Amino acid sequence: MRWKRTIQLLDVHCEGEIGKVAIGGVPKIPGETLAAQLHWLNTDPKGSELRRFLCLEPRGAPIGSVNLLLPAKHPDADAAFIILQPDQAHASSGSNSICVTTALLESGIVEMREPETVVTLETAAGLVKATATCRDGRCEKVKLTMVPSFVHDLDVALETPHWGRITLDLCYGGIFYALVDVSQIGLTIDKGNAAALVQAGMVLKDLINREIPVVHPEIPAISGVAYVMFRDTELDGTVRTCTTMWPGRADRSPCGTGNSANLAALHARGRVKVGDTFRSRSIIGSQFEVGLAAETTVAGKPAIVPTIAGRGFTFGLHQIALDPFDPLAEGFAMTDVWGPSAGEI
Repeated sequence: MRWKRTIQLLDVHCEGEIGKVAIGGVPKIPGETLAAQLHWLNTDPKGSELRRFLCLEPRGAPIGSVNLLLPAKHPDADAAFIILQPDQAHASSGSNSICVTTALLESGIVEMREPETVVTLETAAGLVKATATCRDGRCEKVKLTMVPSFVHDLDVALETPHWGRITLDLCYGGIFYALVDVSQIGLTIDKGNAAALVQAGMVLKDLINREIPVVHPEIPAISGVAYVMFRDTELDGTVRTCTTMWPGRADRSPCGTGNSANLAALHARGRVKVGDTFRSRSIIGSQFEVGLAAETTVAGKPAIVPTIAGRGFTFGLHQIALDPFDPLAEGFAMTDVWGPSAGEI
C-alpha cells in the first residue's frame, strides 16, 4: 500500500451516539497540557487537517465523533483524550467518555477487573472518573463523575427572527451550553422533528455566540457556546433532551455534558440537591441516569459535581488511511447530507 497516514479506529456507541476511538496511529499533538493540545487542534492548520481527515467525507460522516487517545499529562490519569467533530475539537463529552472507557477496557488497553474497574480519564476540562461495571469480559455500564459544572447566567433574553423573544440558560458542563425549553420554538422532542430542531439550534447558536461571549474562568481554551440543548420534562419527571450539533445534526444520546449543565441550572433554582438522581431521555428514547454528587466552586462561583451513567457498545474495528494522491484529501461536506451549514465547512 502507498498510504501516507493510517489510524486505527474502534467503533463504539453510547446509547446510540457514535464515538469512535482512535486507538492506534494517532500523531503527536503539540502542547504541554490537554488544554494546550486542544488549542493547537483548533488553531493550527495541521490540527484542522487531522480533524477534516477523520470527520469529513469520504472517510468520515456527519454522525458521531472521533476520540483521539493521547498520553496522559496528569499523574493520576489512566488515559487522555480529545474529541474531534466536524466543526472543531472539543474539551469534554459524557457519551464520548463512556465510549472511551468501554474501548479502553474491552480492547485490553486498560486491564479490566470484574465486577468493577475504575478508569481516570484526562480531558481538557479536567479529570473524569469512570466507574465501569464489568462482567464476562465486557463493560456493562459506566458511571462518570464529571468535571464541576456551573451557571454562567440564567434566564437570558434573546431576540430571534423566528420565535420572537425567548429565554435561555447559559451553563457549563465541561463545555458551554445554551439550554432552551423546547416549547418556546413550538416543537416537541421527537425523532420526526429532528431536522426542525437542528435547524433551530443552528440559528440560535449563531445568534448567541455573536451576542454573548463566554469563556471558562480558569481554562481560556474553552470558550463560546458549543451546543444548543433543547429540553423538556415528561409526566414521570424524566428530562427529555435534544442537543443540536454543528453543522446540523442531533445528539442521539441524552448528552452527558448537556445534562451536567442542566443539572447546574436545576441546582441554582433549588430544584435538586446533593444525593438526588433522575433519568434523562434522548430524542431516540435512550437513557442516562443523572446525579448530583457534591457542591463545589469554580473560580469562586458556586458549582456542582454531576454524575452520568449509561452504556457503551463496541461494534467494529477498522483502519482509515490516506492515499497521498487522493484529490479529496482535505475532505468535503455537502448540504444534502450535512445540512445547510455544510457550506461553511
